[in-house]
Amino acid sequence: MSFNLFLIQLVLFTSVFMLVQAARLPRGWLVVTGVILVSLGVGFVTAPAWAGYISGGVWVILYLLPLVGIARLNRLVSQERYRPARKIANLVKWLHPADGYVEYPHLLKGLELGQQGRMDEATQLFNRYQTNSTTTGRMATVMFYRMNAQWEELARWVEDCVPEKILFQEMGLAIAYLRSLGELGNLNGLLQGIERFEQKAGRSNNPLLLNTVRLYGLAFCGQVEAVKRLFDGVLSIHPKPIHQFWIATAELQTGREGIAQEMFAALRQTGDRSLQQAIDWRLAAPRVDPLTVLTEHSRQVLIDLKTAITQESRYSGWMALAAKKSYATYGLIGINLAVFGLSTLLGGNEDLYILYRLGALVPEAVAQGEWWRSLTAIFLHAGALHLAANMLGLYVFGALVESALGYRKFLVCYFFCGVGSMLVVAAIALLTQAPPQITVGASGAVLGIVGAEAAIQLKGWRLERAKIARDRLKLISLVVVLQLISDLLTPQVSLIGHLSGVILGFLSGLVLFKTHPLPKPSRFD
Repeated sequence: MSFNLFLIQLVLFTSVFMLVQAARLPRGWLVVTGVILVSLGVGFVTAPAWAGYISGGVWVILYLLPLVGIARLNRLVSQERYRPARKIANLVKWLHPADGYVEYPHLLKGLELGQQGRMDEATQLFNRYQTNSTTTGRMATVMFYRMNAQWEELARWVEDCVPEKILFQEMGLAIAYLRSLGELGNLNGLLQGIERFEQKAGRSNNPLLLNTVRLYGLAFCGQVEAVKRLFDGVLSIHPKPIHQFWIATAELQTGREGIAQEMFAALRQTGDRSLQQAIDWRLAAPRVDPLTVLTEHSRQVLIDLKTAITQESRYSGWMALAAKKSYATYGLIGINLAVFGLSTLLGGNEDLYILYRLGALVPEAVAQGEWWRSLTAIFLHAGALHLAANMLGLYVFGALVESALGYRKFLVCYFFCGVGSMLVVAAIALLTQAPPQITVGASGAVLGIVGAEAAIQLKGWRLERAKIARDRLKLISLVVVLQLISDLLTPQVSLIGHLSGVILGFLSGLVLFKTHPLPKPSRFD
């Protein structure tokens, strides 16, 4: 596959992903997708040999760089590291000026001032932008109230001035409003609001935002262990003082005031003025006992929250990628890189004679007894692009499947799919009397891992009714379909090897992955 064709497919498939999620995305990203597709079309018409490079350049500038920047920006904001976040926001606003990012650096400056205790300066800055008619103005209002722990004013302002449609479109507003309900002791309103958030905004596929609102519900309802589980997973990116603040909140709500008091006292030493105000409010507000105020419906919502967190820790893959303990996956990547380096040193990683000598699959040779080629071929790659594509897939999906199966079963699955797909290629070539050919690459094994992940998610959905598994299964199915389309457009690629790898992996996943019914969560820890 030429690099130009690779870029064309990358741009096209990324755009398809964006369009599939159009209902969940801010308008700015849809405009970006349109511009990228137009650049691809213009490239095809004016310079087909450069269409990939033209559209790929636009893709990097308008999609990849802003996406990486916004992800880093959101991470820093969630960690309350406003100064470095403001620096990144100043770059993002030029790459992605839509969706309110032009004014965002100024709002972050206000939060930074408030964190430093310079409340008058922060107030003046937020007052400059506050209005009910724009996204930026509404966010400025929310930040002002939140900075000063004015939860009553925030809740009243949202209820009087923000229509529900806008509230759940601008998730920052919804998150702040839901927290205000918890701070005011309206636990039934909080849990019902979280339920609506998951229905209307939870499909944005942003686990950080979704689990932030879940955190509020669990903490204000005294679910200490569930709060700790959240901070062990998606919310682990938050700084330790934030962990301790919400764990202390949950402890306080259970009635363990002595433990909570000690934790809050330790947090006061951080010097964060905003955190100190939040602690003051927490200790001054009257405690509302969840055991006595929650309705039966709210209790069920609480149970559903705890079930969802447990299922997502099993099926979302976040923990696998965050833990970075996928040693078998990293070992396989290391072996592939070493073999690629060896083939390069011996004279060229695209030299057919070198690849043959190192163990490339040749159907006729396999028929003559050189069966070992079905194993060695999965560690050879014809070119850096071929290697990079396979190792990227192995890095992402390998970590997920290794986490679900354990490293022993993962390795069994990997080699079964890799060797099996090579043998299928050889058998079909011999049966159809195809011209002599050489086959190399880990694609069959990697796509086998993708197939195994599909089986894992299918069992999660069928046996546990895990919504996260259903959503992941849809995404994986789309990945497989796009991969097969790519194979049809690229004659050099072994469609048979890829398809057989997916099928073998799916069957392996069904056999190797054992799921156990989750214990029914209790209403309270």
